[in-house]
Formats: sequence, C-alpha cells, structure tokens
Amino acid sequence: MAHRESETLASRNQFTYRQTVLVEELTERGTRNGEYRETRDVIYSPVKEREDVVVAAPRSTLRNLVLTEEDFADIRNIQPFVLVEDLFPIYETKFKGEQPMDGEDCWVLQVKPRQILQGQRLFDGLLWVRKADYSVVRSEGQAVPQIRTTKSENLFPRFTTIRRKVGDFFFPIQTFADDTLFFRTGPQRIKLSVRYENYKKFGTDTTVSFK
Repeated sequence: MAHRESETLASRNQFTYRQTVLVEELTERGTRNGEYRETRDVIYSPVKEREDVVVAAPRSTLRNLVLTEEDFADIRNIQPFVLVEDLFPIYETKFKGEQPMDGEDCWVLQVKPRQILQGQRLFDGLLWVRKADYSVVRSEGQAVPQIRTTKSENLFPRFTTIRRKVGDFFFPIQTFADDTLFFRTGPQRIKLSVRYENYKKFGTDTTVSFK
C-alpha cells in the first residue's frame, strides 16, 4: 500500500489542479458567523516543487477563529494525506477489517504516529484501501498534535478526504469537516471544505473535473 501511495504522489505531482478552501465558523444555533475563503491553482516545477498561484485572494470575516501556519500546513499536507514509503516507518498501522467504501471493496487500516517530534504535523485516523490495487480511496482522521499552551490554543477538526480515480490513480477531490473545537473560552463549531478540481496533466489538454 505504501508503495502504491508513493506511485500515486509521483503521478499527482505531474498534474496541476485548482484548490478552493472554505472555512466557516458557526454559532450555537448553527448559523454562519464568519468565513474564510481562498482559491489557488497548484502547479509543480520541473524539480517537483509545489507552487501556489492565487486565483481569488483570501477573504476573511472570521470573528472567533484565527487560522495559523499549522492550519494551512494541514490543508496542504495532512488533509490530502498520502502514506508514502518514506513516511511509513514513523507510523503504527493496524488492520481493522474489511468494509465497502464508495463502491469499492476495501481493507480498513488504522494509522497513528509512533511519536510526534517538536514542530511535526502528522495524521491520526483511518484509511480505506482498495483491494484491487492497494489504492487509498478515503481517509478519515485528524491532524495532530493539538497545541495548547498557557497563553494560547491551536485546535484542529476531524476531517474526511475523498479520492476519485484520475488516470490510473486515486487523487483527492474533496476534504470536509464539521466539528466542534473545545477552547478554554468555550466551544466553537467549525465547518471546512477543500475542493481539488480541474486536474490537468503537464503537456496535455486533458482536464478532469468533478461536480
């Protein structure tokens, strides 16, 4: 599975795509109190370095939530989590059984960090692995650790990421979350949506969109 994930990441690095982020904070009654929204085109240089091109400048009306460097790192790396071979030794994995998911026969794998070093952002949750080719088709979990100090709190929601087939591999098409974060000042409900659209391979005119 980790080898298949490495192949998936290598393939995805040959595609550009559009990433749209929406973060909403909700009141106790479930009405929207504020939001953060941005749209970027993600491209990769010839040496596979990621570059983000702003399409719609970030707009924020959030009142209670403050998005941090860790939040944006999670959006970039943890929510579209790919358990490549280089990362495999730092995680514990446990087989949790079999379960159909999104029309695919899957094994369920629990993944959690063996340890978390200072400054690391890691994934803790479940992966649904397609039996046919060991591709991950869905992940559910949380970015860890939660960060609490005497002066501040930086808490992170549980999320789900759905993948769909693009060419021979399964790429993320949507991440969503609807969770309540329990700050010392009180609970705050948060909704998150990240859409990955318009996958287009370098050097071709083929575009894959999801509705």
